[in-house]
Amino acid sequence: MRWLVLGLLALAQEAAADCTRMTFEDVPMAVCEAKAGDDLRLFLKDANGQPYGGFGPVDRALAPRRLVWAMNAGMYQPDLSPVGLYIEDGVQAHGLVTRDGPGNFGLLPNGVFCIGKRFSVVESRAFKVDPPECRYASQSGPMLVIEGALHPSFKPDSDSLNIRNGVGVSKDGKTAWFVLSEQRVNFDRFARFFRDALGARDALYFDGSISRLYAPEIGRQGGGFAIGPIVGVVE
Repeated sequence: MRWLVLGLLALAQEAAADCTRMTFEDVPMAVCEAKAGDDLRLFLKDANGQPYGGFGPVDRALAPRRLVWAMNAGMYQPDLSPVGLYIEDGVQAHGLVTRDGPGNFGLLPNGVFCIGKRFSVVESRAFKVDPPECRYASQSGPMLVIEGALHPSFKPDSDSLNIRNGVGVSKDGKTAWFVLSEQRVNFDRFARFFRDALGARDALYFDGSISRLYAPEIGRQGGGFAIGPIVGVVE
């Protein structure tokens, strides 16, 4: 019986190994995976209406449960409020933005990451016309992969390099991959990692330079300055 218990514990620990490192064209990528049925949530404000601002406050608020892993999940204003659509536990805190504009967010097409009965990344204008049911949603931009094609503005030889993070989803919507480049990359290479290495049909850029990942199992603690929306799996 003792060996059976130990074996089951080992299998449980292996199943809980949600984050890993991969290398794509000599660039190390930290990848965390969520599967259908995982307790994947978005976090913005605490019970007092104040922004969490980081992973530690979220983890403490969940006690006795805990964050398995988490990352920043979309662009935000100086007061840490979302730039675009934000839905948390079925409640919309900020509306959808479909106009173009300066910066990466306004580099259309941008999109929305939606957590509902399945995971999806939906181009923002298509989302406006036919919004899926989202328990959680965060808008950001630009889109990285759109139905298997790269964003039309990306250039393979671009010298715009940055630490970047984003999310991609499988065609069946049962898997979502959350990626942080651990070296500076351009948009084209980052998008191709989602499409060519992970097999994501659609993928969305979350942010760059401020990109952070809390993933203790691969040694990332995600400390630093305050951030806005956060996505993570709860134990």
